Amino acid sequence: MKFQLKIETGNTILFSLACVCSLLLTSCSVIRGYRADGQSGPDIYSFEHHVHDTIANGALTFSFPYAEQQAEWIDTLHFFNQGRRYKNVTLWEALKGKTDTQGVLVIHDDSIVYEHYVGDITIDRLGTVFSVSKSITSLLCGIAVDEGYIKSVDDVVTDYLPELKKKDPMWQKLTIRHLLDMRSGLDFDDTYSLRLKDLKRLNAMAKLNYGHNLMKQIRGLKFRCEPGKEYRYESMTTEILGVVVERATGKRYVDYLSEKVWQPLQMESPAVVNVDSRKHGVAHAFGGISTTMKDLAKIGRLYLNRGVWNGKRIVSEDWIRQTTDYSEDNDGYHFNWYNLSNIGADKAQYPGYYAHGIRGQVLYVNPYKRLIMVRMGKQDNTFASIPYVFEQLSNCGF
Repeated sequence: MKFQLKIETGNTILFSLACVCSLLLTSCSVIRGYRADGQSGPDIYSFEHHVHDTIANGALTFSFPYAEQQAEWIDTLHFFNQGRRYKNVTLWEALKGKTDTQGVLVIHDDSIVYEHYVGDITIDRLGTVFSVSKSITSLLCGIAVDEGYIKSVDDVVTDYLPELKKKDPMWQKLTIRHLLDMRSGLDFDDTYSLRLKDLKRLNAMAKLNYGHNLMKQIRGLKFRCEPGKEYRYESMTTEILGVVVERATGKRYVDYLSEKVWQPLQMESPAVVNVDSRKHGVAHAFGGISTTMKDLAKIGRLYLNRGVWNGKRIVSEDWIRQTTDYSEDNDGYHFNWYNLSNIGADKAQYPGYYAHGIRGQVLYVNPYKRLIMVRMGKQDNTFASIPYVFEQLSNCGF
């Protein structure tokens, strides 16, 4: 999130008393977030001072080996810049720019062929991946379907959250598939605007990130339209999906993620996920996971291998297919992953797909080229430039 305590009108910057009063009256969570993370909002290390639970790894670990021949040629390539016009820039220059990239990791044929780190990041340091967490929550949902905890993605949400039946009747039309494809119809926005007319929505977003009782917030939600009618990306939808997984499995999000993903994928480090409070312990399934770059790459390796990890089936191939097959419908967003249609790129002969979080956290996978790429950073002012650059790179020398 990004909070700036100012209102901009043309070239004039105002900080009005009315805005202050409205903020104080309607948004304790906004104030809490500002006090916790400052004017710029959370960065990839903010989890260190937020309430979180540990996602335990197991005794057995897997490490990507380094390729004998490192892809030093990557630093000599020229790439599209963020305006997508050719410019004489290297990969690092293309990603650094205004984005404050901290680290880039490229894995080809199961071996690390390129890595570059600056600032505070290292290959082993935990960083928050923000909405890449949505893609991991989708993976958990797929596993729950495979195991029969969730009968079908076309089940209605109230099968698992029956208390919502007494609320808006639209809840009984909302399916898990709607949650996975961001077609919930919920009246919720991922807004960061401090305009007076947007304060109510900003407060709701701040509650999602900084509130102490997420289930209370969920129970109070309304709908803007019937579920399934239109696509609109917003984080509350995936938060509800995380709660559905918990209710269906009877296990805490953090425990199910450890048991079904972190341990089987032989992660090298424990990870963490932010929770609303110690009292309620509801995980931020929409954007609260913090992990290392190399462990995040293992999620990519699982998808690249169609749901199999070192010979063991983790999630069904059908789930991977439904998630990653190239399609332009739904703005290229399916089961909480993106394909490159959503940024206007012509379909490449060998297209990849990716998970994306604010501030430009990216996990890119190209199964045709046996490529996994990870980028972590503190800022990204252009939503789609990093996946686009990775797609260009995948078609250069691999």
